[in-house]
Amino acid sequence: MTDAPLQLFNSLTRQLEEFQPIHPGEARVYSCGPTVYNYQHIGNMRAYVFADTLGRVLQWRGYKLTHVINITDVGHLTSDADEGEDKMEKMAARENKSAWDIAKFYQQDFERDLARLNVQPKQHPRATEYVEAMIAWGERIADKHCYELDSGLYFDVSTVDDYGRLARAVTDDGEGRIDTVEGKRNQADFAIWRKTPAGETRQMEWESPWGRGAPGWHLECSVMGEKLLGFPFDIHTGGIDHREIHHPNEIAQNQAYCCTNGLDDARNSGARIWMHNNFLVERSGKMSKSACEFLRLQLLIDKGYHPLAYRLMCLQAHYRSELEFSWEGLQAARTRLMRFVRQFDDLRASVGSHLKFLKEHADTVDDAIRLGTPLDNELTDPAIIGVLEEFSAAIADDLNTSAALVAMDKLIALKRADQVQKASALLTMMEVLGLDNLENGGFLTPSNLRIRPKDAQLTEAEIEAELLRRKEARAAKDFATSDAIRDSLAAKGVEVMDGDPLGWEWRL
Repeated sequence: MTDAPLQLFNSLTRQLEEFQPIHPGEARVYSCGPTVYNYQHIGNMRAYVFADTLGRVLQWRGYKLTHVINITDVGHLTSDADEGEDKMEKMAARENKSAWDIAKFYQQDFERDLARLNVQPKQHPRATEYVEAMIAWGERIADKHCYELDSGLYFDVSTVDDYGRLARAVTDDGEGRIDTVEGKRNQADFAIWRKTPAGETRQMEWESPWGRGAPGWHLECSVMGEKLLGFPFDIHTGGIDHREIHHPNEIAQNQAYCCTNGLDDARNSGARIWMHNNFLVERSGKMSKSACEFLRLQLLIDKGYHPLAYRLMCLQAHYRSELEFSWEGLQAARTRLMRFVRQFDDLRASVGSHLKFLKEHADTVDDAIRLGTPLDNELTDPAIIGVLEEFSAAIADDLNTSAALVAMDKLIALKRADQVQKASALLTMMEVLGLDNLENGGFLTPSNLRIRPKDAQLTEAEIEAELLRRKEARAAKDFATSDAIRDSLAAKGVEVMDGDPLGWEWRL
């Protein structure tokens, strides 16, 4: 089912390209990670749902995956263009904690959110672990590509070919939109090393040939990408905002370090393919971390939404498309997720006795289904084969997850299909899209998707008791009492869902 070539959109060449691994049988991926000075909002997390889906697809197609998501715990200023205050130092001062404690706390929260979204474990190297390597990198490129100012060591972007091609920084006339400013040779020049100003002391600073200070933000990804994946590696991902400044600077550093030429050969950039997800937008302004109640994953949970409902919401749009967040959209995604989960739950209950167990690996029905072991160990049902081919073709078309979800809808609508093969096919699809399990392992069940909102007035036991009393009233044709119970529950935030085909009798 995975014969169609995997086509991915390369932001550097602005075209679809067939994925061809640099190292046979392997896929090496680097994803720009968060600056851990605060909680991550759900717009940040869209990037990691996308990157994880990419990784799952590569694994599904048989590649051994090495995937790195770095942790920025030093060097990132409040502007991506090397301007403003240090984000880590600023938050440490505000919370009266050390920058190291700030980084540890928010990294742990980020990793907790990744687990909630069923993002597979990745390598999470921290920038502070690679400062010596960054200094060595700077020393290697300084003579030919850098110059020193009182504020630090700067990279001269005019020393590499095709600077800014990723961001399309060059006009149709071939003239760069780079203006000289006082101090820097070119407006786009960026810091390799930032000196600590005279008379000041940073919490995070190191000795270097250019004075005591800290590395520039862009340097860490170049260094960790080369150290952990080797140049060139296969794919570099990030948010579309990285395409304009951070990634062009990273590419320039990679060119300088490897003594490579222009970007007509994408491998000279350090990675063969550059991929970027688009923004998640929200009209109320609560996507900004300056908002009092900005949209964190925990806020969604507090309002009663399972994290995988948000993952599914992301998957319903192509990763390169802008996605608008709304509570109505999230509710629709949760309802769709319930359909998938209920169908799989029903299939597990009905086909378990017909599965052939792999004694070495499968101790339970769940394990047997997860390993894809139907009775004859092959898919023979033509309807299921057709839907799987549609799913595979969608995924191969630049990770078209919205079309892949339509194929999943078609699968669960099949009424006369072989149930064992249907269970195996549905699980395959859910695993590829990351909709298959909980934080603590095992499979999602319909009851898992019902999360009690933080401000709920009634316990589930109280709700169920009222629903039982209402059911008895309806059986006795006491519709006045039945309606009164329904209205009383509604006043306390409980919506009664009579006749719901998904089996949800109520929701908060």
